[in-house]
Amino acid sequence: MDIKEFVEKSIGQWRSQRSAHHLAFSHFEAVESVIDIEPISQEDASVIELCKASGVDTQQIVAPFKMSWEGQSDWDDGEEILQGSSVLVPVPDPKQPNRGQLLREQGYAETMAATGDYRFLEDGTFVLVTNYDRAAAEEKIWFVNPNVRCRVSLIKTSGGSGVVTASFSSEIRQS
Repeated sequence: MDIKEFVEKSIGQWRSQRSAHHLAFSHFEAVESVIDIEPISQEDASVIELCKASGVDTQQIVAPFKMSWEGQSDWDDGEEILQGSSVLVPVPDPKQPNRGQLLREQGYAETMAATGDYRFLEDGTFVLVTNYDRAAAEEKIWFVNPNVRCRVSLIKTSGGSGVVTASFSSEIRQS
């Protein structure tokens, strides 16, 4: 699998159920959300701006997309509404088509622009590692079939030696 095929398979609306273990707080969280993934043009202003800020030539990118989410968490026994969106721009390695970088308008572990390194395992699993100032995130996504995918995420300490949060999501395509 390459990044273009992965993005194409991911386009659509997904209903997600996530369980997260926040080890630092000894807390378990359940999150239900709807995730919309839609392609955007390479000429879109937000794509061009993200590439420029990251020092990436737009001729190097493929299959940019926007991911939006809205959901509810049971954190603190309340009904916290989680929502947001981010533009994501894949930059494949020209020498290794199963590897590259993923530019994110908003990071996963910190709400700032981020660049992660991705690769595909032999079984088609997408692996993304993103280092931030205070943490590191590792995410794995694989397709069970065209309409079901699974996602595992780890938030680690900045040195990568300790796990702060571990989560598992099952996602079902709605459309």
